[in-house]
Amino acid sequence: MTPKAVFWDMDGTLTDSEPLHEAALVGALRSAGVTPPADLHERVLGIAAWPVYEMLRDECGLDLPFDDWIARKYEHYFPLVADLKPRPGAIEIYQELRMRGIPQAVVSNSDRLIVDANLRAVGLLHPGMRTVSRNDVRQGKPHAEPFLRAAWLVQVDPADAVAIDDSVTGVTAGLAAGMRTIFWPERPGMKGPEGALVANDADELRALLGLD
Repeated sequence: MTPKAVFWDMDGTLTDSEPLHEAALVGALRSAGVTPPADLHERVLGIAAWPVYEMLRDECGLDLPFDDWIARKYEHYFPLVADLKPRPGAIEIYQELRMRGIPQAVVSNSDRLIVDANLRAVGLLHPGMRTVSRNDVRQGKPHAEPFLRAAWLVQVDPADAVAIDDSVTGVTAGLAAGMRTIFWPERPGMKGPEGALVANDADELRALLGLD
């Protein structure tokens, strides 16, 4: 049975942008004289810019003010966006849900300019599209607020909606919002938080959304 609304994470879920974010972080850190930690990818997956900055400042010795740091990171990120690809199967599912008239929104922990740039790069911006960025809420994921805002935007009870995310941070937010939450990890076989459904590939995701 298809849900009344579907809310998608962006980085790593709709778009294969996590490698771009990691490359930009590594380049920005090295340009600031900081050696990236070996577990950088695992530490920052799904996390918003400010907590990532605090970790790099407190644990890695980054000594730039936040505004200077984020500008430097984005200087490394935006040249990479031209090579951004959608996650295999994701946009096809998004478009099928759209054709069926299912309300959708993109719910991201990224800043607004990243959300718009990424969705534009993969051809997913369209009239009437609803998106929630980190700049649109007081508290980002893992707090429930971003997904609750999406439900408010489409006027759907959170209990009737599905949240899809590739990170534990995002899945935690979806569960906290009271939504049926699907963990679609970048590596098949990963275990999600208790209470989440798990899709190991696009076919399993389609089945969980009632599209088969």
